[in-house]
Amino acid sequence: MVESEICERENGVALLVHPDYQGRVTAAWFDPGYWGDSAEPVSSGGRGGAWFIDADGTGLVLREYRRGGLAARISRRTYAFAAERDVRSFAEFRLLMRLVAMGMPVPKPVAAKYRKVSPVQYQAAIMIERLADTTPLADLIDCLDNDGWYRLGQVIRRFHDAGVRHADLNCFNVLVRDGAFYLIDFDKGCIMPDQANPRWKRANLDRFARSLRKVADEAVQRRVWVSFMNGYNGSHTD
Repeated sequence: MVESEICERENGVALLVHPDYQGRVTAAWFDPGYWGDSAEPVSSGGRGGAWFIDADGTGLVLREYRRGGLAARISRRTYAFAAERDVRSFAEFRLLMRLVAMGMPVPKPVAAKYRKVSPVQYQAAIMIERLADTTPLADLIDCLDNDGWYRLGQVIRRFHDAGVRHADLNCFNVLVRDGAFYLIDFDKGCIMPDQANPRWKRANLDRFARSLRKVADEAVQRRVWVSFMNGYNGSHTD
């Protein structure tokens, strides 16, 4: 357990709450309807089920956990319950708490929730602080210069050197603000053990390259990849 987290339970719902939000967050915060006009659906990336929230002047993001692919045909929002420590919202909350403590460029977690809908199934959601005035990398691919791609490579290398594996490194999960880069959506992410085979880093980079090709095209991916990998490897070209 992260030392500073607050665990609360009410009406069959379990919550993890950041100490800064203790006494404020309730299970109702995870209902978009509770916020009325202060909840705005997120339009870019993901599978839906995310909202920008204005909580009395504090910008938040509420995201429900939803399945994609074939699994969504069976149940889009329900996951198998094994143990509370494995609940996806709790795992992501705790990972973000660690990453914030490490000084990594990630959003601050606010709270995580899950509710068992049967003895072996649960539904979950997470709430984080919104990174204001950011733009998804997917919307900036044609605008980012070589120096920007170089610096992004440095950022991804920083995560990898810390053993942080992002499970879905794509152009929508990289946010940009004034030349700075942030990673979001750490569902199924983890900090790899020191003895782990380093091939996970290459797989992470390959996933990001596929995202670039999908959002832009192969020619664009090849063009920006040299600067990106120079930044990642700490090398320079004239």
